[in-house]
Amino acid sequence: MAEDEPSLEQRVRSQLERGEAAQAAADVVRAYGPQILGYLRAVLRDPGTADEAFSQFSEDLWKGIERFRGESSVKTWAYAVAWNGARRLLRDPYRRRGERLRTSAAIQIADQVRSLSSAYDARAANDRLARVRERLAPDEQSLLVLRVDRDLSWKEIAQVLGIGEPSVRKRFERLSVKLRKLAEKEGLLDAAPSRGSR
Repeated sequence: MAEDEPSLEQRVRSQLERGEAAQAAADVVRAYGPQILGYLRAVLRDPGTADEAFSQFSEDLWKGIERFRGESSVKTWAYAVAWNGARRLLRDPYRRRGERLRTSAAIQIADQVRSLSSAYDARAANDRLARVRERLAPDEQSLLVLRVDRDLSWKEIAQVLGIGEPSVRKRFERLSVKLRKLAEKEGLLDAAPSRGSR
């Protein structure tokens, strides 16, 4: 990005001030869509369900971007929109499908992001570490992806998940212990050495 060129954060805020919500939404989905789709696929573990959650994310973002208040970064807000949509989907997987947003631009951008992400997901599916991660609950997946894969701060993760920062840290500590045990069972780590050996 050139020095004079505004950051995505600045651009989106400026677009919203000018009433260009559709352009702001398109820019956010293009910028963060691939990583959010990967996040949803990791959390939900089913490509079809993740694609549905991603479509819902795109629609929710498109409809709600005018309500973005700037209390967090655009990226953090986008992850919160995705997580809230995924939670709704998990709570009611057999819900009656509502009418989809009829914005061809939103649908086209979501489809572009999906097609770009497919090659990456095919390679990751066979990974032994992926098998370990598959054993995690969706809320654990979400925490792991946000912290490790997306490198969000504790504060940002707390904003995405809607819980306090101390709770996020404690959950991550418990998750780390659980992951170590699962990785040992999968043969990815040596078992903890006994006290008598060095």
